[in-house]
Amino acid sequence: MNISRRALLGTAGGLIAAPAILRASGARAQAAVALRMHHFLPAVSNAHTRLIAPWAKKIEAASEGKLRIQIFPSMQLGGTPGQLYDQARDGVVDMVYTLPGYTPGRFPGTEVFELPFLANRASKVNSPAAWEFAEAYLGAETQDVKLLCFWCHDGGVIHSTRRITSLADLKGQRLRFPTRLAGEALRAAGAAPIGMPVTQVAESITQRVLDGAVVPWEVAPSIKLPDLARNHLEIAGNPTFYTASFMVAMNKARYEGLPGELRAILDEHSGLAYSNAGGEVWDQASADVEAAVRKGGRNTISVLSDADKAAWMNACEPVTAQWIDEMKARKLDGLAMIESAKKLLAKYAG
Repeated sequence: MNISRRALLGTAGGLIAAPAILRASGARAQAAVALRMHHFLPAVSNAHTRLIAPWAKKIEAASEGKLRIQIFPSMQLGGTPGQLYDQARDGVVDMVYTLPGYTPGRFPGTEVFELPFLANRASKVNSPAAWEFAEAYLGAETQDVKLLCFWCHDGGVIHSTRRITSLADLKGQRLRFPTRLAGEALRAAGAAPIGMPVTQVAESITQRVLDGAVVPWEVAPSIKLPDLARNHLEIAGNPTFYTASFMVAMNKARYEGLPGELRAILDEHSGLAYSNAGGEVWDQASADVEAAVRKGGRNTISVLSDADKAAWMNACEPVTAQWIDEMKARKLDGLAMIESAKKLLAKYAG
């Protein structure tokens, strides 16, 4: 068979070019996808160092560097904590870590676990229960994003500049509340609750706008509470006074546009896996912080009596009844959601 010189040179040129084309194609295939994640907490917070950053590293390792999550703490990309969800929805960022409680009433289903005296003291119980609840009830509320995780922290603590040991001591105290229902629970006890993002607490106590704040032990050091409010009131036993819920939400189009293998890796490390990780982190971090505060010897830690707790629970019954009525007005079965949450909490409490 005769082959022309031109054809031979063309074939040779193609063979020479082929490795370069394959290398370029391979480089594109291996190019890392970078996702921007935004949140409101400082980089020194336990949530950032023990949960969010390790989660991102696990995903990068599992994807062999093909999927990277760039974290921007302390609202570095602009906006306010209450705008984080919309930033993810609108594609301003790829994903966010936020509290639904920063937009009161917008996510009614997320409030179930935030009802007074419903949640467990342990985040390792609250968190998987919350995720399973989310799968059943929160689809409609979060349909404009990809919900990667939903979980709750451990029992909150009342940190104050003045020593509080009883229900009577709460009266008139200007305490920062994290969610609207925690605020209603404080109001039922006679306190003067004030809502604000946790990042504003330190300045507000320094300026005497607040007498204290309600947060879990875990977050206290990052906002200097052990130095600014050296009295701490714990609520022992179950159910606990309050918990707050968290979510990681991702822009839906960005999620759906990921290659299938990367979506699978993200899914594997989200959902229940992330909830369980959050529960472990919160419980351990809170235990570490409380131990450090006790060891410091400068602070006073008190525990509310069983009698006062029972009286407070009775005072909060109208708060729960009002919430059920609010859900009815939204055509939601609040009582059924409460019963579901209680069953899930009992399931994970063992």
